[in-house]
Amino acid sequence: MGRFAPLLPELILSIGATVLMMVAAFTGRRGAGIVSWLAVILLLGATAALIGAPSHAGPVFDGLVTEDLFASFGRAIIYPASAVAIIAAYGWFERGTEHASEYAVLILFSAVGMGVMVSASSLVSLYVGLELQSLAAYVLASYRPTDERSAEAGLKYFVLGALASGILLYGISLLYGFTGTMSFNGLAAAFGRGAPSLGLLFGLVFVLAGLAFKASAVPFHMWTPDVYEGAPTPVTMFFGSAPKVAAVLLATRLCVEGLAPATDAWRQIVIFAALASIFLGAVGAFGQTNIKRLLAYSSINNVGFALIGLAAGGTRGASSVLFYMAVYVVMTLGAFLCVLWMRDEDGRPVESIASLSGLAQTRPGFAWAFSAFMWSLAGIPPFFGFWPKLLVFRAAIGSGYIALAVAGILGTVIGAYYYMKIIKVMFMDEPAKPFARTRQPIQAALILVAAVAISPLGYLLIQGLGTLSDRAAGSLF
Repeated sequence: MGRFAPLLPELILSIGATVLMMVAAFTGRRGAGIVSWLAVILLLGATAALIGAPSHAGPVFDGLVTEDLFASFGRAIIYPASAVAIIAAYGWFERGTEHASEYAVLILFSAVGMGVMVSASSLVSLYVGLELQSLAAYVLASYRPTDERSAEAGLKYFVLGALASGILLYGISLLYGFTGTMSFNGLAAAFGRGAPSLGLLFGLVFVLAGLAFKASAVPFHMWTPDVYEGAPTPVTMFFGSAPKVAAVLLATRLCVEGLAPATDAWRQIVIFAALASIFLGAVGAFGQTNIKRLLAYSSINNVGFALIGLAAGGTRGASSVLFYMAVYVVMTLGAFLCVLWMRDEDGRPVESIASLSGLAQTRPGFAWAFSAFMWSLAGIPPFFGFWPKLLVFRAAIGSGYIALAVAGILGTVIGAYYYMKIIKVMFMDEPAKPFARTRQPIQAALILVAAVAISPLGYLLIQGLGTLSDRAAGSLF
């Protein structure tokens, strides 16, 4: 058992998901509630299993995965975010007709894949983890069988995801063909022997392109607005949080561990993707009338800021990426939890920004919470979302990339417009038809916790979170 101790979180989720899948097969929709809460318990149990020495055992299974503090940090974000996506769905889908046990089981298997992604130290485990996460995500995107938009979102995600998977596999085959190894350490040794060949550079580009699709970084972002809008809102919330963290952290580990000698090559790609994501995410949100599409462009924009930290390189840059993604997940989950509460008097979901008009007069508590998430996503002090942006800019300046930091700051100013637009609609426009009042105490509690965490009170977490992200980043070097 000692050999499997480092993989205890994945074992808990894999075995638990398999058992719950059998339960779902026999109970159908009647067991949706109990399966959902058991899945949440499994995710929290897997998070608790990250504590202790086995989670920092180093390379295991002949170097296929590395259990270090970096992987544990990523999974400590991914698993709770996945649990929130399950809890949110329980009150959103129509019980008895839509909310089935399979939803929670798919989230569990996706979480297993994401756990493998952040701990992968071989191109084999990288691909296996990424595809396990993706296959579950394709089904989740088309989860509502009676909704044409959901079916369209699932089809688009599947087709484009298959294309990205092919690009990634082609890049992996090139790297293996020119180096003879799949391990990140072997790749680093091959790139360190001298100037990389043209084949190695093409392999590097294709692999990073495949990962950029999963992170929805420009120019591989095209699926994001349509899938975010068409997928059920709890699924969109899940897509915008945990998988995003897994993709960004996987790219960070690959670049820092496997492609370190080729930093000059991949840094150019990352800088382009960062700036393009920041500005397209900011400009693309202009004129959006659907809140989910706007948050899709917001996610593209925020990935760009995280990539600035990756481009900066070094321990400080990797630490800023970890810090950024931890705070980003809280802001995104809080914003989508607010969107989940947007329902008309007949109980149907409402997604238009215009429906938020005058919300401060009809639902002041809701409006203040939503505005707090918007302020924080915009990176405006004193809200906590300002601090991770400051850290990635400081990392870039510390590495000598002053122009990159200045461009990022300019992108922040441009992007702030559409966040402020939502706040203006809620507080200054004439009230629209009021939303239906729903009794969801657990979701209300989650919104409150997230709002407090990203409020000025969040600055109390800076020292602890900063120390933890520094130590996690240090485990890569």
